[in-house]
Amino acid sequence: MAALLLLPLLLLLPLLLHLWPQWRWLAADLAFTVRALRCKRTLRARALAAAAADPQSPEGGCSLAWRLAQLARQRPEHTFLVHGARRFSYAEAERQSNRAARAFLRARGWDGGPGGGGGPGGAREGERAAGSGAARAEWEGDGAAPLAPGDTVALLLPACPEFLWLWFGMAKAGLRTAFVPTALRRGPLLHCLRSCGARALVLAPEFVESLEPDLPALRAMGLHLWAAGPETHPAGISDLLAEVSAEVDEPVPGYLSAPKSVMDTCLYIFTSGTTGLPKAARISHLKVLQCQGFYQLCGARQEDVIYLALPLYHMSGSLLGVVGCLGIGATVVLKSKFSAGQFWEDCQQHGVTVFQYIGELCRYLVNQPPNQAERGHKVRMAVGSGLRPDTWERFVRRFGPLQVLETYGLTEGNVATFNYTGQRGAVGRASWLYKHVFPFSLIRYDVTTGEPFRDTRGHCVATSPGEPGLLVAPVSQQAPFLGYAGGPELAQGKLLKDVFRPGDVFFNTGDLLVCDHQGFLRFHDRTGDTFRWKGENVATTEVAEALEALDFLQEVNVYGVTVPGHEGRAGMAALVLRPPHSLDLVQFYTHVSENLPSYAWPRFLRLQESLASTETFKQQKVRMAKEGFDPSALSDPLYILDLARGAYLSLTPARYTALLAGDLRI
Repeated sequence: MAALLLLPLLLLLPLLLHLWPQWRWLAADLAFTVRALRCKRTLRARALAAAAADPQSPEGGCSLAWRLAQLARQRPEHTFLVHGARRFSYAEAERQSNRAARAFLRARGWDGGPGGGGGPGGAREGERAAGSGAARAEWEGDGAAPLAPGDTVALLLPACPEFLWLWFGMAKAGLRTAFVPTALRRGPLLHCLRSCGARALVLAPEFVESLEPDLPALRAMGLHLWAAGPETHPAGISDLLAEVSAEVDEPVPGYLSAPKSVMDTCLYIFTSGTTGLPKAARISHLKVLQCQGFYQLCGARQEDVIYLALPLYHMSGSLLGVVGCLGIGATVVLKSKFSAGQFWEDCQQHGVTVFQYIGELCRYLVNQPPNQAERGHKVRMAVGSGLRPDTWERFVRRFGPLQVLETYGLTEGNVATFNYTGQRGAVGRASWLYKHVFPFSLIRYDVTTGEPFRDTRGHCVATSPGEPGLLVAPVSQQAPFLGYAGGPELAQGKLLKDVFRPGDVFFNTGDLLVCDHQGFLRFHDRTGDTFRWKGENVATTEVAEALEALDFLQEVNVYGVTVPGHEGRAGMAALVLRPPHSLDLVQFYTHVSENLPSYAWPRFLRLQESLASTETFKQQKVRMAKEGFDPSALSDPLYILDLARGAYLSLTPARYTALLAGDLRI
C-alpha cells in the first residue's frame, strides 16, 4: 500500500524537479506582484481624487501639482530637498513652485490675483486683458509673443533646487517643460529647441558666456530668454528668479494645469544622441503619474533619505528620482555633480538610506581608495540600472550589507523590469505573475538584417531559455508609446506590428536580453552594438564583462570596427588601466582565449587614459568605431591580435600596412 502511495510522487518527481527553479522564487514573485497591485491602486485613487477635486483647488490640477499640494498639506514640515547647506520642506517647495507658476502665468498674460481669479472662462479673459498690457509689451520687446497654454519652455540648468521650482511651476501653469542636456551648444542645441517647439529658454548664468555665439540664432527663432540668476546678462536676457521672487506664494487654480487626457504630453526628455542628434521623447501625464510609484515598487519608505547625483535632464534623475520621491513623500539629497571621494561623507552627514545609481557611479566608488567614511553608513538599498556583475560583486563585498535593486527601462519605453530578488547580474524576472502585471516578450532577432525573425505566417518567434532575444512590449492604453516631437519618421522601427497575431502592436526597445532557465532576465546587448565577425554574433557587453575580470583593467569599452578585405566587424576594446598596473599582453591573451570563443576575441586594443562617455555615463561606441585603428590617426597606444603568433603585438604602421594588404592574419 505504501508503495502504491509513493508511486504517484515518484512519477511526478521529474516534473517537480523541472519546475523547481521557477517555483523556488514563487514567494518573492507573489510579494512583488502584491506590491505592484497596491501601487497601481494607490495611484489610481490619487488620480480619481484629483479629478473629483474643485477646479479652483491646487489639488485639482496635473499630477505634479496635486501631489505636491497634497504633501504640503499632509506633512508640511518634513524635509523634501537637501542641496548643500540648504534644506527645503514640502511646504517650502509648494510655496517656491507657486511663485514660479505665477511668474510663468504672468508671461502667459494671466492675472488671476492672489486668490487665483475666476473660473476657466474668466481666466481666458484675464489672459487677453493682461496680454495687451505689460506682459505683452515686455515679450514683444525682444520679438517673442507671450506664452500660450501648452507652450514649451526649455530648461538648461544643472541639478539644483531652482531647476525643481521652475519645473514644478511650469507644470502648475499649464506649460510643457523640455529638459535640455547641459552640455549641448551650437547645432545640437538649436536642433533640440526646434524639435520640441520651444517658445522660451531658461539658462543658468554660468552658461551665458558659452552660449553667446548662439544668442543671435536663439533670438532669430523667436525665443524669449531668461537667466536663472541675477548676474549681468547680455541685452534681451531677463532675470527669471527676480521675477519669481516678486510673486506671491499663494496656490494657483488646478484647472490651469489639469490635462484634457492623461495621454497629453507634459514634458520632453531628450535621448542621449549617442547615434545621432538627440530626439525629444514625449512624456505623458500618465507616465509622470506612474513614475510616482517607482520607489514604492522598490520597497522604499516615507522615512527614507534618497541620495540623487544624476542629471535632472535625464529620466533617471527627474522622473524616477524626484517624482519617485514625491510618490512616497521621502527626502532627497540632491547633488549637482557626483563626487566619488565625497559620497560616503555625504551619506553619513545626511543619514542617507537609499542611493540611486547608474552603473558607472558604483564603479567609480569601488575604484576609490578605502576611507573611514565608508564604514558605519546607513545605506540599506542601492537602486538603479547598468550595474555590471563584476562591479556588483565588489560593491556589495566592500560596502555591504545592503540590497542592490537593479532595474531596466527606457525614457520613451512602455516596459520596466525590477530585480526584486537581488540575483546578481539580473535586471528582473520573467515570472508569469510579473508579466501579467507588466507584459513583455523576448523574440528572436537577426543581427545581420537588423530585423526580428518571422515564421512562415509572418509572426515573430519567442526565444527559448538561454537564447538572446529582442525585448518588446505590447502597446496599450496603460502602456502607450507617444513617440518623439517632430515627424513620424523619428519613431520608425520603434513599433512592430503583427508580432504574435494579426493587428497587434509592440514597442521595440532595441535591447537584447536573455531569460535563463530560472526566469531571470539579463541584459545582453544593444541591437546596434552587437556585431558579426567570422559569421558569429558578438555581444559587446559579454566581451566587456569577461575583460573586466582582469585585475589590471579599470574600464573597458568594446565595439566593432570595419576592416578592409574582411566581412562584418572586428572587435576592438578601449582599455583604461587600474593604477598602478601595466598592460600585461600575455595574460590578456591567455584570459580571452580561455574565457571567450575565438570569434569574440578583441582583434584590436586601444589603451587610453580615460574613456569617452556621455553626461549620463553611457560609453561612446559610435564615435570610437568611426575613429577605427589607424596608428597614424590615433595618438593612443594600439595593439593587434596576430593569430599566426597567438599574441597581441604593438600596432605599428608597418603592421597596419600588412593588415590592409591581407598579409596579417586576425
